[in-house]
Amino acid sequence: MSPPAVQADPQAAPLTLDEVLRASADSAPQIVEALAKVRQAEGKGLSADGAFDMVFNVDGRSRVEGYYDGDYVESRATQPLTNNGGYVYGGYRISDGRFPIYEDQSYTDRAGEVKVGALFSLLRDRVIDERRTKRNVASMDIDIARYEAQMVAVGVQRRATLAYQSWVAAGLKLRAYRELLQLSEQRRAALGRLVQLGARPSILLTENDQNLVKRRALVVSAEQEFARAANTLSLYLRDADGAPVTVSAERLPATTDALHSLAGVTRIAAPVERPDYRALLAKIDQATAQLMLARNDLAPRLDLRMEVSKDLGPVGEGGPSRSPLDASIGFRFSVPLQNRAVKGRLAQARAELEALDQRSRYLRDQIAVEVESLVISVGASERLATIAEEEYSLAERLAAAERRRFELGSGDFFLVNQREETANDARVRLIDAQARIASARAELAAATADRQALRLPE
Repeated sequence: MSPPAVQADPQAAPLTLDEVLRASADSAPQIVEALAKVRQAEGKGLSADGAFDMVFNVDGRSRVEGYYDGDYVESRATQPLTNNGGYVYGGYRISDGRFPIYEDQSYTDRAGEVKVGALFSLLRDRVIDERRTKRNVASMDIDIARYEAQMVAVGVQRRATLAYQSWVAAGLKLRAYRELLQLSEQRRAALGRLVQLGARPSILLTENDQNLVKRRALVVSAEQEFARAANTLSLYLRDADGAPVTVSAERLPATTDALHSLAGVTRIAAPVERPDYRALLAKIDQATAQLMLARNDLAPRLDLRMEVSKDLGPVGEGGPSRSPLDASIGFRFSVPLQNRAVKGRLAQARAELEALDQRSRYLRDQIAVEVESLVISVGASERLATIAEEEYSLAERLAAAERRRFELGSGDFFLVNQREETANDARVRLIDAQARIASARAELAAATADRQALRLPE
């Protein structure tokens, strides 16, 4: 069950788009959820880094019964290499007592034995291996989660902007309808006095009442639209605790200037690299890493091992043969003869990479077309708004002149109402035209991921 909306206290200052966008960026649940997914990806990345953690282990054994009484303790620390599929290690072991001939390697001198060694991959796992691939993929998962979080934030801010613009437009249209109704109410009082004096026929009162009913219906419809817009806006306008706030009508801006607070850009000079496109490029990098791993697994394995050990202290029960410095070098070679599993992964990785490449081409073209269409839409909306403004200016002048004629007794009652309604309709169309400009600019800011315009932190 969603929390109840909080009714905002009436404030003198009009509500601004900047206030809405900052509240949305800080508290919108979709943005908070996306940021949580980024932290989840970072946790997975830390887990992948764990494959390169140093491992320390101790192994010991003591003979409690039997002919031999040999005891030993061995410790070893192993550090995987980050630039090779091998590892380095170092250890210490010490023994006491006697061991059977088949455990002769367990003997050490009295102070124990220290040992260091390393294994290097020369063919398979030299450039890339499963550990490094998982770490790279996890790192790119973090980038993808961040890009997706950015796109979620852009989408939320876009919807918040449109909700604010719809609220402002609905409020200004309600104000226009109320002023139109007020003209009829004022005229009724004047007509009532004229009818009583016999200067006007009573039928004019009936006609005026008919217009009153019609205009009241327009006001009620506009009030409903305004309330609905305020309710939608509450999804994005939130308080410090993240609860939705229903803005009061007193905070409605006085003019349509509030619709133009998101100027944005109108010309795009370079290709737009939106976060969703960058996320797709990161997925291509992941597929490339999987392809390289599959190719790596087809290669022969050639590992080189080197080890140096030295016993310390007096000669132990194993004899003096352990006292000199020991150094050894060895190798391991293997060739996969039938490796259909890896070949299948290789074919799968190639197909996925090709599909992602085609998807990236289409998304790049789609973004370019979308942005250009919105630039065209902004320009067309601005031209239409200019025409609507001229139409409203002319209609308002005609309505004012007709009201003046009617007040002087030479005008026609039907014509004055028609002029007023025509002027009000032109006023509403002008508000809609300016709202379309604002909406197109909001869509353009979202299509270009303009974080500054959408009040998103870098």
